[in-house]
Amino acid sequence: MPEPLNPSIVKGSGGTALPAYLANGLVGLRVRDNPLAAGMALVCGYSGLHPEKKIEAAAVAPYPLAANLCINGVWLSDLPHQLTVIDQAYDFSNGELLSHVRFAGDGVIAEIEILTFCCRHQPALVVQEIAIACDRACDLKLQAMIDIGGIHGRLKACATKTPGGGEGDFDGSLLWESEGGFSTCGFALATELRGTDDAALEAPGGGDRSPLVTQYGFRARAGKAYRLVQIASLVPSVMHKQPDRQAERLVAFGAHQGFEKLRAATRAEWKELWKGRILLHGAGRQWQELADSAFYYLNASVHASSPASTSMFGLATWHDYHYYYGHVMWDIETFSVPPLDLLQPEAARALLEYRVRALEGARSNAQCFGRRGLQFPWESAPTTGEEAAPSPGTSAWHEDHVSPDVALAFIHHAQAMGDGNFLRDKAWPVVSGVADWIASRAHKGRHGWEIRRSMGIAERKEECDNEAFTMLSAKLVLDAALKAAALLSRPAGSQWREIAAHLKLPMRDGVLVSHDGYRVNEEKGATPSPLMGVFPLGNLDAEVARATLDFYLPLAKDYIGSPMLSSLYGVWAARAGDRALSLKLLEEGYGKFRAGRFCQILEYRPDKFPEQPQAGPFFANMGGFLMSLLYGFPGLQPGWGEAESWARHDVVLPKGWQAIEVERLWLKGKPMRLVAEEGQLSRLTPA
Repeated sequence: MPEPLNPSIVKGSGGTALPAYLANGLVGLRVRDNPLAAGMALVCGYSGLHPEKKIEAAAVAPYPLAANLCINGVWLSDLPHQLTVIDQAYDFSNGELLSHVRFAGDGVIAEIEILTFCCRHQPALVVQEIAIACDRACDLKLQAMIDIGGIHGRLKACATKTPGGGEGDFDGSLLWESEGGFSTCGFALATELRGTDDAALEAPGGGDRSPLVTQYGFRARAGKAYRLVQIASLVPSVMHKQPDRQAERLVAFGAHQGFEKLRAATRAEWKELWKGRILLHGAGRQWQELADSAFYYLNASVHASSPASTSMFGLATWHDYHYYYGHVMWDIETFSVPPLDLLQPEAARALLEYRVRALEGARSNAQCFGRRGLQFPWESAPTTGEEAAPSPGTSAWHEDHVSPDVALAFIHHAQAMGDGNFLRDKAWPVVSGVADWIASRAHKGRHGWEIRRSMGIAERKEECDNEAFTMLSAKLVLDAALKAAALLSRPAGSQWREIAAHLKLPMRDGVLVSHDGYRVNEEKGATPSPLMGVFPLGNLDAEVARATLDFYLPLAKDYIGSPMLSSLYGVWAARAGDRALSLKLLEEGYGKFRAGRFCQILEYRPDKFPEQPQAGPFFANMGGFLMSLLYGFPGLQPGWGEAESWARHDVVLPKGWQAIEVERLWLKGKPMRLVAEEGQLSRLTPA
C-alpha cells in the first residue's frame, strides 16, 4: 500500500488561515504556526455553559502543550515579535505535525524544531518534543505548561506531587471546572529534558500563565541540541469521577513508556488504519490528496474511546466559528457513521453508543412534544444528550428527520457488522423507539399517512407537509423495524406495517419533489433533498429516480457550494450516466471547498459564500465525499445479506477515473477488499 499524500509544507506564518488540527477522538488541538504559544483544545464530553446562549456547549479546555523559553534573561513571552515562523509540515501517515521556528534574544539565535502528536493507543495523552539549538553559548531556560489563559471556568484543584506519595512520578495536575459547573476535566503533565545533566528545576518566570509550569534552567553550549519532552493527559469527568487523579495515573504511565514508545505505538495504529486507504486510479493527484485528507481527518477525530460522539467539526474549534456549539447533530449519523462502519467500526460503534446512553433524553423529548417513542434532539448536548438548541429553538420544533437519521445509522451499522448482539441490545431499542415515534407523529389523511408541518434538510422559515427526505427515511426505518422484529422474534408495532405501506410521498408528474406545494422559486427551492432517495437511501424505484435526477440536476448551480449535499452531486450525475458532469459537479461540490493550510475542507465554499467564516474541517462534506467513494460510485447498497450481495449497480465513475480500490474494509466482522472498476459490478473479496 503506497503512503498517503501529505499536504504541502507551509512556509512562513499562517496568517488568517485555520491552524493545524490534530486529534485522536478524545482530544483535539488547534496548533498554531508557533506551537509554543497556546492554541485551542477540546476534550470529547467536556462541556460548559455557553456565555451568551446559556446552553450546554462544548467548552474550550486549558491548552496542554504550551511552552516558553528565555535566553540570557530575554523571555519569548515578552518579545513574541522576535520569533520567526519558518515552516510547518503535516504527516498524515503518522498523525504528526513538525514545525520550525527561530527566536532571537540578546544576540543569540535559537533554531527550534517542535514535533506534536496525539496518541491513538492511549487517547488521553498528547505529546510534544521541542528541540532547540543556539548559535552561541547562553543561559537557557525552558518551560512546559498547561496554559489556562483566557479559558472560561475555574481552577478547582492543583497538585505538584503525587498525592500521598513522593515526587518525580509526574510534574503536577489540575482539576478544571467548566463555566456553569456542567463538567470538570483533569490535566496532568510530565516532562523530561534531554541533552544535559546539569539542568536545575527553577521557580517559574516569564509571567503568570498557569498554576502548573515546569521550568528548567542550564548553560547551553553553542550548536548543541537540547530536547524538552512534554507528555500531558486530559480526562473529562464523563469518563471518571476524579478526572485529575485519573489524569495523573495516565500521564505517569505515559512517562514510564517514554516518548519513543508512545510515538512508535501511535505510528503503528495509523499504519493499521491506513490499510483502509481509498485509492483512486486515473483520478489524478488532486483527487487522491482530497481522498487522503478526508480519510485522515475523519479517522483522527473519532476513536473507540470517544465518550460523547463528535461534532460537525470533529474536535476542532477556532475563535470565530464554533456556532454549532460542539453539539451532536444528525450529520454525524448520516454522513460520518457509514464510512466509519467500513473503515473504523469500533469508532462508529462508539459514536452510536452516545445515542444509546441518551435514550431517556430522547424519550423525554418526545413526551415534551406529546409523542411516543424516541425523538432525538436537533442539537444534542455533549454530556447530557438533551436538546440544547439555542432559544427559541425553531429548528427543534420541526426538524423531524433527525430521529429517522439516527435510527438509520444503527440499521446501517447492524447490516455492516452482521452482529446479532448489537442488533438485539443496541439497535432494536433505538429503531423500535423511532418507529413508535413515527407512528405517533404521522397522521392518516385521504391519500395515505402524512407527516405534516415538518422541515427537511433545507432549513426554511416556513415548515411544510410531507417533506421528501423525512418521508423516505421514515419508510426505511419502518421497513427495517419490521425486518428486525422478525429476525429477533420481537412484536412489531401495531401500525408500523400500515404506515410503511401507505406513506404519502410528494410526487408530481412522476418526480419526487421536496414537499407538498413545492415551487422551484421558493426559498432554497434548489435543495436536492429528494435525490437522497437515489443515494444514499437508495429506496426510489428506477423510473422515479431517473425523473427526479432529470429535474434536480439542472438546478445544481443554484445550490452547489452549500454544506452537506453538495458533496453528493458527483454520484447523482454518475447515476444519471453522465461521467463528464459527474467530474464537473464533484469539483464544484467538493473540490472547491478546500482552503487554507493542510487541505481542510470548509463548511461553505468560500468563493460562493465569501461572507461566511472559514470553518473546517467540516464532517458532513468530508463524510459525504467518503460515502461517495465507498458506496456511491461503486454502486454498493447496504443490506441484511452477505457483503458480496451489496453490489446493486454497475460502477459509474467520474470522467477519467478508472477504478476505486481499497485494500481492507471491515464488513460482517471480516476484512474485505474492494475493487470498483468502471462499467463493472464492484467486487468485495476476502482481504
